[in-house]
Amino acid sequence: MKYDLRKIMMKAWKIYRENELSFGECLHRAWLSAKAEKVNAKRIETAKAAAGVEEETNTWSDWKKLGYEVIHGSKALFGTVLIWGSRGDGKTYKASFFGRSQVQKIRMA
Repeated sequence: MKYDLRKIMMKAWKIYRENELSFGECLHRAWLSAKAEKVNAKRIETAKAAAGVEEETNTWSDWKKLGYEVIHGSKALFGTVLIWGSRGDGKTYKASFFGRSQVQKIRMA
């Protein structure tokens, strides 16, 4: 498997700037994140198929990065446990996913 070394180094520098850790630890965490991406993608795909969801889905924060907001009161279509590699401890967290039909463009005032 090939990894995007540029992306890993950029992630390591981002972690380094945001924390008071050695650069070696930040690089370790960036590698853990890169390795977790494949596992996380598989978990998301499996959970999405089990829930019978076919539309585009993202987490609340990913929709926000794309310029959308989840409509108030919407319930997640499915959730799954993902690996949080950037913390360096291999811990997991529960991620909830919302569909394209549950979001709207963020309105600028």
